[in-house]
Amino acid sequence: MTRAVTTGLRSAAWVLPAAIVLIALNFRGPIVATAPVIGDIRVDLGLTATIAGLLTTIPVLCFALATPFASWVIAKADPERAVSLSLVIVLAGTVVRSMPSAAALLIGTAIIGIGITIGNVVIPVVIRRDTSPERVGLVTGVYTSALNVGSMITSLGTAPIAAAWGWPVAIAVWAVFAVIAGFAWTFAVGARAAWMRPAPGDDEPLPVTGPIDQVLDTGAIRTARAERAAEQAAAEPVRPARRLITWGLTLAFGGQAFSYYALTAWIPTLLHDEIGFSKASSGASSSVFQILAVVGALGVPLLASKWRPRGIIALVAFLWLAMPLGLLFAPQLWLLWSVLGGAAQGGGITVIFIVIVRIVTSDADARRMSAFVQGGGYLIGSAGPLVAGTLHGATGDWTAPLLVVLVAVLTLGIVGTFAARRVA
Repeated sequence: MTRAVTTGLRSAAWVLPAAIVLIALNFRGPIVATAPVIGDIRVDLGLTATIAGLLTTIPVLCFALATPFASWVIAKADPERAVSLSLVIVLAGTVVRSMPSAAALLIGTAIIGIGITIGNVVIPVVIRRDTSPERVGLVTGVYTSALNVGSMITSLGTAPIAAAWGWPVAIAVWAVFAVIAGFAWTFAVGARAAWMRPAPGDDEPLPVTGPIDQVLDTGAIRTARAERAAEQAAAEPVRPARRLITWGLTLAFGGQAFSYYALTAWIPTLLHDEIGFSKASSGASSSVFQILAVVGALGVPLLASKWRPRGIIALVAFLWLAMPLGLLFAPQLWLLWSVLGGAAQGGGITVIFIVIVRIVTSDADARRMSAFVQGGGYLIGSAGPLVAGTLHGATGDWTAPLLVVLVAVLTLGIVGTFAARRVA
């Protein structure tokens, strides 16, 4: 392929979103990969229900605790290299986790969490920087949709692969997504931007305000750096912790994350206990909850063009409530509740990201706000699988875990609606 053709392809409007989609497949799938085979893992390694819950809790806890590190990495490197680093770390963690030992399982899970944390923080920054204002909502929706597509694929595929080759292979095979995404990202932004260090004499990363393929043009880089410096000087952002809306969005994101990860970790087991599904059927059934998120993730940007965010958050919370309430009172209708809850959880994360993009004033502000909201929200969310698993182990049924999820959903709706009341 000639350089002219390569440059032409990189300038196409679909290249960056396509790369972001492939990257997003790696940012939720590895977390849920263990859920369909958690029974086999527990038997082979002798894990308790609480330790098993840590397989989902650890990555989400990393999202919270490693967020300052992720923000530092992005500031010291640049978004292009930060994305590349996140994929390398996810790949390494996936390989380590597939080793059949309890220590490797937990250590690999933590490594995956750190890698995903960097990606969680940097992708909204990339979307804001390299997407035109009228397309930010759409690209954000596509990104959050792809997160759930990754979850769906792993939920559907892990159990059948495990039945044929064992659970270590079943959770290792998804590393191929990281390899594919790495090649796609390198092509989209150029090898220099994706992997190499800044040129000698450059004191800071190479920010770009125009189309991402301009990173290959040194003149554009110098111009972009000057424009970025002027932008930052004109609008010094208020620290996120000093803004009331930041705390509201953090609590709302926490309610969303707690509900999502608690249900993601335990839906296969719940369906097996309450309805009698087999392990493979439970994994396939839980994928409905993941894939329906695409509807919410793509529907919210359409609503955002006509509705204010607070109205969207209220609608999302209303639909979300169907999941815990439905599973409590009519578990046999799990498909209906999974459809409504799945669409809601996809819309919930999307609308919060859209609010963040709308209220920030610069790339630095976007990085700090994204890190603060996701760090605090995921800290709350990390308790979801552990709390649900512990309550189930203590009570022997699913009533208490679902009631806790119900409270988390109400937090998303009430606090989120209040926080976004002034956002246009």
